[in-house]
Amino acid sequence: MKIKLLTLSIYCLFAIGNAQIKKVEPPFWWSDMETSQLQVLFYGDSLSNYSIQADGIDILKVDSVKNPKYLFVTIDTKDVAPSTVIFNFMKDEKVVFSHNYEFKERKSTSRNRKGFDSSDVVYLIMPDRFANGTTNNDSHPEMIEKDSRSVGGGRHGGDIKGILQNLDYIEELGATAIWSTPLLEDNEPKYSYHTYAQSNLYRIDPRYGTNEEYIQLADALHARDMKLIMDYVTNHWGSKHWIIQDLPFADWIHQWPEGFTRSNYRMATQFDKYASQVDKRGCMNGWFDTTMPDLNQSNPFVLKYITQNAIWWIEYAGLDGLRVDTYSYNDKNSIAKWTQAIMNEYPNFNIVGEVWMHDQAQIAYWQKDSKIGALDNYNSHLPSVMDFTLHDAIVSMFSEDETGWDKGMIRAYDNFVNDFLYPNTNNIMVFAGNHDTNRINGIFQSDIKKYKLALSLILTTRGIPQLYYGDEIGMVGNRDTKGDSDIRRDFPGGWFVDGQSAFKPASTNHGRTNDQEAYYAFTKKLLNWRKQATAVHTGNLLQYIPFDNVYVYFRSNATQTVMVILNNSSKLKSLDTARFKEGIQSYTVGQDVISNENYPLDSKIVLQPKTALILDLN
Repeated sequence: MKIKLLTLSIYCLFAIGNAQIKKVEPPFWWSDMETSQLQVLFYGDSLSNYSIQADGIDILKVDSVKNPKYLFVTIDTKDVAPSTVIFNFMKDEKVVFSHNYEFKERKSTSRNRKGFDSSDVVYLIMPDRFANGTTNNDSHPEMIEKDSRSVGGGRHGGDIKGILQNLDYIEELGATAIWSTPLLEDNEPKYSYHTYAQSNLYRIDPRYGTNEEYIQLADALHARDMKLIMDYVTNHWGSKHWIIQDLPFADWIHQWPEGFTRSNYRMATQFDKYASQVDKRGCMNGWFDTTMPDLNQSNPFVLKYITQNAIWWIEYAGLDGLRVDTYSYNDKNSIAKWTQAIMNEYPNFNIVGEVWMHDQAQIAYWQKDSKIGALDNYNSHLPSVMDFTLHDAIVSMFSEDETGWDKGMIRAYDNFVNDFLYPNTNNIMVFAGNHDTNRINGIFQSDIKKYKLALSLILTTRGIPQLYYGDEIGMVGNRDTKGDSDIRRDFPGGWFVDGQSAFKPASTNHGRTNDQEAYYAFTKKLLNWRKQATAVHTGNLLQYIPFDNVYVYFRSNATQTVMVILNNSSKLKSLDTARFKEGIQSYTVGQDVISNENYPLDSKIVLQPKTALILDLN
């Protein structure tokens, strides 16, 4: 009888605890982590009324805050073994309820995981618009916004299963890494499909799938020797985030006496030595949008929370990289600490920050070990930035048929002239378009010749190339006239009801159209050649001043030399190769990687209008 009563008492103890504690974040952790102090957030009814003890681990401090529902418990995890430790919540020196907290065994290879780099081609997907693997999760009882594919800004139903079902397509295309826009829960009542207004940082949005399915995606990619990059948001959360709905204290987010205040978006105030304080605050502390409360990263509890959450996902899902949204809108000293903590945990990892600026010096400021940042005594520790100035050049120069002092291919040349500003030019992400920019083929008005020129440049210059889903089949869109949903259209064939599928070859029934196949075939050929083209991964870049709108450059290392010729003119051009002897050296023949045609290098090369040659020299 005593044994039964004891069992019943233990059951009641944990039942009370489970009812009392509504949230524990992180939900679990790992042994043998570099981070030796873990901040565990407990949330529940009147938790601040309890003291707390732990069996099996040292508590360093317990912080109760203004909101009595929160306790922040910092523990020492330095020598913790894989185990379950017990947190006891006490009153009058008696245990009222307890919580079991698990430390999992860490994979032996986890710390030294290799992040994405310039040998990769990153394929950017908006999951809601890519493929609907199952209709069972298109809507979800816990999520406010329901499936509405007929609405441009609605939920269309794409999900993780849709990505999994089309990995063959992505691999055959030649991409080696996937960057998915955020997959974490976003419970805004409308326009939630982009998931940048997140409501739970430890849960995959159930309309996309489950946490377990996200692990399946990572594992499936790794089995193909491919990589997974998570889109991480440090600057803001969604208005429906459970912490935003019940703040621990007022300065968890930036709040303004006058109410909602939008960011002025002037990121230059972060390093402008003449900037007024009101303008600096207007950038960093203003909200990105009405549904996106601005996080206060200078609050140590907030900084610890988002740091641990990022590390949790890397460890949990086996991630190969992060892309950080609106990196330069964060408190710059706090985001540097966040970045450094992750890189200390994973020294071979990679993180690329969105620094959407239009000046190389201003972008370079944000890259790790920047000489520009050093002038301001600042180091972001951010390994990679995005080359928005090259994107600016691409959207203009390929529609400029004639050269000028500052037009046509000189735009590309001038962009790379400024590479001396960057500490690591191999670790810069280059792209012709992404989910926030006008579709490149819309800008080019579906001129495939311009697409081929742009892609030839992106895939052979320095840096990490990124391709936006659907560009490889000629998808178009214009956000300026039709809004964001127009540049985020559904991929043809991603839905069971679609009559035609761009996932299938043109030779199959209801497969790609002839126009789609032309885009796809070129992209596939170039991407798959690039996998083994080590010279364009990390080789030296030698460029020549463009004449007559013809741009020539070389990529070379000890084993390979590649000569790239971009004729951006609308006219036939004859190229005298004698000028390029420094790059050609003793090579006599170049084989075009697309046509496989051989070009003698000791005579003139005739170039068709608006065409590219990528010559592998031998």
